[in-house]
Amino acid sequence: MKTRYVVIAALLVVVVLGAAGAVYAYDNGKSATIADGVTIDGIPVGGMKAAQARAKLRSGVLNPLSRPVEATYKGRTFTLTPEAAKVGVDIDGSVAAAVDASRSGNMITRTWRSIAGGEVQRDVPLHVTYAQAAIDRVVARVARKLNRPARDAGVDLETGQVNPTASRTGRRVRDVTLSRALRAELLDRGARDAVPVRTKVVKPKVTTAQLAEKYPAVIIVDRGAFKLTLYKDLKPAKTYPIAVGQVGLETPAGLYNVQNKAVNPAWHVPNSAWAGDLAGQVIPSGDPGNPIKARWLGIFAGAGIHGTDAEGSIGTAASHGCIRMRIPDVEELYDQVPVGAPVYIA
Repeated sequence: MKTRYVVIAALLVVVVLGAAGAVYAYDNGKSATIADGVTIDGIPVGGMKAAQARAKLRSGVLNPLSRPVEATYKGRTFTLTPEAAKVGVDIDGSVAAAVDASRSGNMITRTWRSIAGGEVQRDVPLHVTYAQAAIDRVVARVARKLNRPARDAGVDLETGQVNPTASRTGRRVRDVTLSRALRAELLDRGARDAVPVRTKVVKPKVTTAQLAEKYPAVIIVDRGAFKLTLYKDLKPAKTYPIAVGQVGLETPAGLYNVQNKAVNPAWHVPNSAWAGDLAGQVIPSGDPGNPIKARWLGIFAGAGIHGTDAEGSIGTAASHGCIRMRIPDVEELYDQVPVGAPVYIA
């Protein structure tokens, strides 16, 4: 009886060892096969050998990532190539990680899982590398080509030319937005779409309208042509005939401003030799000896623009330095020109 038990025990050992050997052989045969249910960055690779998984990743990941990315703006195209961006995919490392994930558990649990049709629910991340500096260079190139500074409106009255430079809005590339969009498209395995370049408007500090508001009136005096032109909102409004200073008492040239204004003013006679006995006196308004009629716009050192009843002097160099106008003309001009308005005398 004892011998019988020994034989049975021996047979059981042989069966167990045989089963263990079979399990080992089966499990070892599956050591290079990725378990069902395993994915790499969402790509199913279950049931594949490592070489098959690598081939699938090259086709599904590496090839799509090898296409250039384009940024576009109104018909202009800027290209980022994967070579320049140094796009790299660690396919071997990801496949090795998938194989390791498939070997979770022990020999028996792995064998049972395989026989029973079980799965390993694991998504192995795919390590993709790229050079952000390459993206930054494309963004910088786009910005160099498309950025445009705003232009402030301006006018140079020192030359006596009322030809204002119009303001212009500028443009600036939204570089952070573009960088993010290029990176996302570079790493996208789907169909390549052009990345639209987004820009924002840069407003000028001084607009044309603001400049015109700053200069509601400008006076330009052409002594040689005996003309005074009024500009309103930096546009010519009306030209008037005038008289200017005679030889030796010329109307001063240059850029000035209207310093003061008066209606029917008294005449403060300059202390000049040409004034004779009247020098230093004040001739009241309405006095026949007062040559300043109707209106006065003072501009510089006693010189100014005023009305005259000596209309025959208009169109000549006849005054003692002032600018004479016909009375209706100076009255019309007076109401349109504020104190501080520029006066350029050429």
